[in-house]
Amino acid sequence: MIPVNVIFLYSLIIFCIGLWGALSRRNVFIVLMGIELMLNAVNIAFVGFASSLGNIAGQIIPIFVITVAAGEAAVGLAIVVAIFRNRLSINIDSFNILKW
Repeated sequence: MIPVNVIFLYSLIIFCIGLWGALSRRNVFIVLMGIELMLNAVNIAFVGFASSLGNIAGQIIPIFVITVAAGEAAVGLAIVVAIFRNRLSINIDSFNILKW
């Protein structure tokens, strides 16, 4: 059995990598991948905490988080494709078309 501290440290490292990727890059796809990494880090923390307590609820919640992440990825990619057709760029700085 892996200690809970190691699982949380692993989750924290993955979350920080995702946060860095989401905040420091200008490419939309890398930003979306950073958000997905952050959601997966939270899933790892949920499952690690649930396995240490022997609770099944912490292992069911990541299923809902994965569902929300799939919806977020689908909507995000649809917005990216729609903007790319108008602007011919996937740079975040050129996404001012969403403003009124």
